[in-house]
Amino acid sequence: MTQSERDPRQVVEILAEALPYIQRFSGKTVVVKYGGNAMTEDALIDSFARDIVLLKEVGLNPIVVHGGGPQIGELLERLSIESRFVDGMRVTDAQTMDVVEMVLGGLVNKSIVNLINRAGGKAIGLTGKDNGQIRARQLKVTRQTPEMTAPEIIDIGHVGEVEYISTDLIEMLSHADYIPVIAPIGVDEAGHAYNINADLVAGRVAEALNAEKLMLLTNVAGLMNEHGEIVTGLSTAEVDRLIEIGVIHGGMLPKIRCALEAVRNGAASAHIVDGRVPHATLLEIFTNAGVGTLITDTREVPTRDEDASDSAGITA
Repeated sequence: MTQSERDPRQVVEILAEALPYIQRFSGKTVVVKYGGNAMTEDALIDSFARDIVLLKEVGLNPIVVHGGGPQIGELLERLSIESRFVDGMRVTDAQTMDVVEMVLGGLVNKSIVNLINRAGGKAIGLTGKDNGQIRARQLKVTRQTPEMTAPEIIDIGHVGEVEYISTDLIEMLSHADYIPVIAPIGVDEAGHAYNINADLVAGRVAEALNAEKLMLLTNVAGLMNEHGEIVTGLSTAEVDRLIEIGVIHGGMLPKIRCALEAVRNGAASAHIVDGRVPHATLLEIFTNAGVGTLITDTREVPTRDEDASDSAGITA
């Protein structure tokens, strides 16, 4: 259906549904981790850029943290540099780190900035090196088997974890109506650069900014319970239970632990969002149904109606 064919009454109803959410979240910070299908499919790329610009236009402060693993892998292959992985993490020697910085801090970051600017926004690209905003340390990977008397420490090179986030530059840009777009590259006290998991960086940025929302765009429809049903709202206690019984496992586990840490240490909520859906970011924030799973640090299972209930006495 084209815009001219859309019933104007439907447009008005959509705007009316979004109103309490706009009122509730105006002036609040939303950290969005951008990756997966949303970063590789043309239609999703365009819708993401427009979503971010619209968030800024209606009064929210979006901060984008992006990944770029597939793009790094493609350039390494073209340069005939072998990719090796340990526990899902790319072994990053000095030569590979040069490529990581070129791709994340250059190609991918500037592409996202350009997309947002073309959609009418004012985006500025950053890495953790800028103003030392992401202080990192080398990630230590250990492995132990039953026959080993002590764990083995595996050196995977310039792969890091976040030591702390400096928010001065991010907040200055955001308050000046710019949209920061952050590449997950950190730096240690000696000036060595590290490649850091983008989910981890997004979570730590959300914590440091006391963000209203951390949104992790993924390639799944949301979190499932033990009955195989997608759940739209979960408490941190319920997420812990699903991890304990093995429902949440494998590659999704680090992402969920990142979301849990964020809401326990400063962020008001985290969202596991289906990035394969056009305009997923807007659907999750401004509609009752959403397109993912909302996680909050509460003993009660959260609902989306409650997410907008504080807005000027209006309920969704």
